[in-house]
Amino acid sequence: MLLLAPGNLHDVTMAPSLLASTGCLERHIADKAYDTNSFRQLLTQLGIEAVIPSVRRRKPLIPHDALVYRLRNLIERMFGRIKDFRRIATRYDKLARNFLASVAIAAIVIWWI
Repeated sequence: MLLLAPGNLHDVTMAPSLLASTGCLERHIADKAYDTNSFRQLLTQLGIEAVIPSVRRRKPLIPHDALVYRLRNLIERMFGRIKDFRRIATRYDKLARNFLASVAIAAIVIWWI
């Protein structure tokens, strides 16, 4: 599933909607931006292991599995590949449906190659 939010909205606000649309998950790997108490509570309620490093200001720090966290680079590289398409990186499209269509076409081209 692909959801598009306004640019001034934080990613973690869309995460519960995406989690609701996924099947059963064992782990959720995310960066420090997702280190919120409410999101961690949601993951615990759903029985999903949170692999999220703690922000520095959190006392005490919540441990995470560093070996599993290394897998996050696959997602970061995927976003990097999608941003190779200039139209997506600079968001030329004003309408959300056109932008989502561009992202879908880019994903198809990346998958095809």
